[in-house]
Amino acid sequence: MRRRAATAVHLTQRRIDPAEVVNSVKDERAGGVVLFLGTVRSVNEGRSVERLEYQAYRAMAEKRMREIEAEVRERWPVQKVKILHREGSLPVGEISVAVAVSSEHREEAFEACRYAIGSVKHSLPVWKREKIVGGGELWVEGEPIREARTRASPSRESARKQVA
Repeated sequence: MRRRAATAVHLTQRRIDPAEVVNSVKDERAGGVVLFLGTVRSVNEGRSVERLEYQAYRAMAEKRMREIEAEVRERWPVQKVKILHREGSLPVGEISVAVAVSSEHREEAFEACRYAIGSVKHSLPVWKREKIVGGGELWVEGEPIREARTRASPSRESARKQVA
């Protein structure tokens, strides 16, 4: 039976400090630490972004984060895992999500980190509202909505091919 890894998953209003995240997953048994940081970008789908506002269904989001962490531990021999997601209003350049994984070998650390951030993006009940430079705002579609639409209708490229 695999030993339970030390873990931390949180929604937070505080700024995410990358060094703090890395230090939290360091382990003498680990030969690799992988860190992913997601940041608020200045342009999204052609719109100039001023900031993003993140809102979460906290109880459900934290439960899902714990499930993701458990899935990572089940699939890879990791030492420690940390998943953080911001809530609140974040300006361009601010870190919105962090995932860090330590493991004995780098390959497992990379795979586990990739899986964790993909799961966070696809299944965490966190919504974001985009504040546009010069005024205006809109709710941004997340990965699950975009994927559902893609499955439900042909892509622009395949639609063009069908017309041609």
